[in-house]
Amino acid sequence: MLKSLIVSLALTLLLEELFALAWGLRGRRELTLVALVNCLTNPAAVLLYRTVVHRLAVPAPLTALALEAAVVGTEWLLFRRGSEKLCRPFLFALLCNAFSFGMGLVLKSVL
Repeated sequence: MLKSLIVSLALTLLLEELFALAWGLRGRRELTLVALVNCLTNPAAVLLYRTVVHRLAVPAPLTALALEAAVVGTEWLLFRRGSEKLCRPFLFALLCNAFSFGMGLVLKSVL
């Protein structure tokens, strides 16, 4: 379980930092904020997903949708408060998470 948490966080950090660069974010403060926000939200989402799907038998797609919505909302608030340069923090959080989630699905199907 610890290995999957580490792999998930590492891939999320890589993908979302790349997305942030493509979005135009530059500077140590902004990119560090993206990393810290993901260090807060990703492990919590992964642990909750595993708990809800595997122990409570809630359907995986419903669980993933609810958790991703919560992650986007949380990240939006953190970006809105913590970033000095990020324009449209909600759109950034939504698209950034959609990108990393989608890439995760692609990688999972390929590997």
